[in-house]
Amino acid sequence: MNSVCMTSYNGEKYIKQQIDSIISQLGPEDELIISDDGSTDSTLNIISGYSDQRIRLIHHKKNPALRNKKYSRSFYYATENFANALRYAQGDYIFLSDQDDLFVPGKIAKMVKALKNADCVLCNNLVIDSLGNEINSFQKKSMFSKSVLSNLNNTPFLGCCMAFSRNAMKYIFPFPNKLLCHDLWIGSLCAYKKKLIYIEEPLHKYRVHENNVSPSVTNKSKNPLWFKIVYRIVFLIQFYNRLFFSRKNK
Repeated sequence: MNSVCMTSYNGEKYIKQQIDSIISQLGPEDELIISDDGSTDSTLNIISGYSDQRIRLIHHKKNPALRNKKYSRSFYYATENFANALRYAQGDYIFLSDQDDLFVPGKIAKMVKALKNADCVLCNNLVIDSLGNEINSFQKKSMFSKSVLSNLNNTPFLGCCMAFSRNAMKYIFPFPNKLLCHDLWIGSLCAYKKKLIYIEEPLHKYRVHENNVSPSVTNKSKNPLWFKIVYRIVFLIQFYNRLFFSRKNK
């Protein structure tokens, strides 16, 4: 069984295209879990318009404490929303999905096949514009490393290009409190344990538009240097707590 965990928030412009690209690849026992973060546009109506029992809409209430975050607030919101979706996932293999991209045909089958030999798989991607036109060719090699320090420097992971096994859930979930980047967390842990593999074939289309949360492909982060240093220090503390303390007695 496969679970695709999607987060949504005011995604009316592209979400139907993304849902269609996913459900066309799902088997009868698979599921698409959509955790909505309080959309006020027609997103919920679009989702509810599907009469497909494989689609499960759940509602997530934003953490009011995050409103005080001056920098990268959308990242904190997204991470908590993904955590909410993951709580409901029942599949042996779990995919992460944004609301505005596209799954390339065959993505799920090819990544599930790769997951037979790994806990986590990261695929390559094509960059498309708001109309779906390709604007950037894929990069053949991923820059991820076993070293968490290297990954913190390069930030080589896109959650929308990742899938992982139920076994990986044992050490990546639950997310630490106030985790900034869920994809960096998942990728770094799986890479450190040498259970992450990379597929050079682009199996995902990453859409660049005016409301992207991630600056990884669109532009560089505008956060101040002190914030970048602090969040990396916090991440290292969270990372090593999980490796050596949080899970020691479980």
